[in-house]
Amino acid sequence: MEEKIISEINLDLVFKCNEFPQFSNKLKDSKNKLIFESSFWEKVFLSWIKIILKKDDYKLPNCIFEKKSFSLGLQIISNQEISFMNQKWMQKNGPTDVLSFPIISDESLNNLDHIELGDIFISLEIALEQSYEYKHSIYKEMLWLASHGFLHLLGWEHNNDLDLENMLNFQEYLIKKLD
Repeated sequence: MEEKIISEINLDLVFKCNEFPQFSNKLKDSKNKLIFESSFWEKVFLSWIKIILKKDDYKLPNCIFEKKSFSLGLQIISNQEISFMNQKWMQKNGPTDVLSFPIISDESLNNLDHIELGDIFISLEIALEQSYEYKHSIYKEMLWLASHGFLHLLGWEHNNDLDLENMLNFQEYLIKKLD
């Protein structure tokens, strides 16, 4: 597997985070506080984009491999908000941990230098619950959920157990590369 040399890549991240005063005492650790900083997420997504662009053995839309400028949105929201979105857009009741709304739909994007990937929404409340359940930090859980949403923005789907296993393994790979 040969790695490509990647020139300058730009990322435009629209980051929004609700106020969560009820969780402020649970998120005092400096590493956990990073999940509320736009600059942290810019570095994370830029790193992941560069990892993906260096290799061409992923089943992703070809149109992303020649791009130099990317944009995406990330919002950290409440269970109430994600429940509303889950019902409206996915026709599913109740909250979920992460929702992604990809924009990449066809090869017509080949003529653009800039590519809008879409939007990711993460429920902080469910992320906290899952971090307790899986016995790891909210920092790790948020990276996990963001990587999952990010791969969906790139067109990755998990319609069967093998696809899901491959996606989860790739998420682990992306997260480990951040260290």
